Amino acid sequence: MSAGARLLTPANADFLPDLRMGLENLRAHKLRSLLTMLGMIFGVAAVVAMLSIGAGAQQEVMAFIEQLGVRNLIVEAREAPDSQALQKIRKLSAGLNFTDFRVIQANVENISAATARKRFTPSKLLPRPQADSPMVYGVSPAYVGIANLALVSGRFFDEAETTAAAPVVVLGEAAAASLFGADDPIGRYVKVNEQWFQVIGVAGPQLTVQADVAGLPAQDRNNLMYVPLYSAIFRLEDGQSQQKDEIDGIYLQMRQGADIPSAAALLRGLLNVSHRNAGDFTIVSPAELLAEQRRTQRVFEMVMVAIASISLLVGGIGIMNIMLASVMERTREIGIRRAIGAKRRDVIRQFLIETTIISLAGGVLGVIVGVALSRAIGYLAGWSTIVTTTSIVLAFFVSVTIGLVFGLYPAVRAAGLDPVKALHYE
Repeated sequence: MSAGARLLTPANADFLPDLRMGLENLRAHKLRSLLTMLGMIFGVAAVVAMLSIGAGAQQEVMAFIEQLGVRNLIVEAREAPDSQALQKIRKLSAGLNFTDFRVIQANVENISAATARKRFTPSKLLPRPQADSPMVYGVSPAYVGIANLALVSGRFFDEAETTAAAPVVVLGEAAAASLFGADDPIGRYVKVNEQWFQVIGVAGPQLTVQADVAGLPAQDRNNLMYVPLYSAIFRLEDGQSQQKDEIDGIYLQMRQGADIPSAAALLRGLLNVSHRNAGDFTIVSPAELLAEQRRTQRVFEMVMVAIASISLLVGGIGIMNIMLASVMERTREIGIRRAIGAKRRDVIRQFLIETTIISLAGGVLGVIVGVALSRAIGYLAGWSTIVTTTSIVLAFFVSVTIGLVFGLYPAVRAAGLDPVKALHYE
């Protein structure tokens, strides 16, 4: 059969006039058609925008967790809220210290790299920072591999400099810009409290989140100054040192294939024994956080779709109301069509074509509005938004399905009219 013959099959011959008639009827009632579409437009836009906001926020957190390292375990000292609480804790635990660090290294298997950490915010800096004062991290060279830290210029300090408590510093991207602006900081000096440190490197950009993540405090990971661990302890101790833990963090990187949950459980048990269950530390397992975050994302997406689908449901009810009114308005037309030989399925098809056109048009416009809305929210609120193909296809599919479902009853009701009564309807 030729292409021309296929185009003239009975199915196409029936469908095309119905399609033209449906378009003409919608054009003849432009305002009513537009108002009918509004429910679908706003419903689809809500689905797309809400899913894009949720996807952006979740991806930001998951990227941050992945950067922490899925093979890493992090121990964070939990600071007491006041001196009274600190005294109560000190009766049970001396706080996180180097003894804990050595016990962990001796008892936890499959550790490929480890470092303790000492951090604090300096009370005085020269040059004076142009933004927030950077935080000082005292770490060992192993921190580079554990934290996936990349250097854009210079180098990181080595073990010899760490052991000798050398006065050297590596600046984070934001810290370098805040202290030296556009100038090259390599070889320059920074005065931290009363100690001068020579800048030997600048770290590349690090992902940052704006809220606490499972025990990790929110902070700008680019606004950091890395110094050798013993330099932080012996050169930069401040007046509050007696009230703080000897070290305030431990980073462990496990070997490939290591059982991370078991290692985390053993780590927690060791510290609970030595700290007598004082609850003055938090163990962060990025691998477990990532799995939990993915589960949360799936639940969040389902909830968002359910909430936004209410708008689509309202749009579907609007389509039903308008099409029922259209049935009443076109009763005589339906009677004429039935009198000249149109079957019930022809009438049903006619009305379903019109609801499908409304749903399709509303879905397309809704996707456009949703994408524009998510971009506007991202720009004005500074949030990360991601419009995924899944959200567009899902919103579009749901809108068309709801349009067809809610358009079916008016179509069946139109097809069920008595042709004789319909012809005499005024």
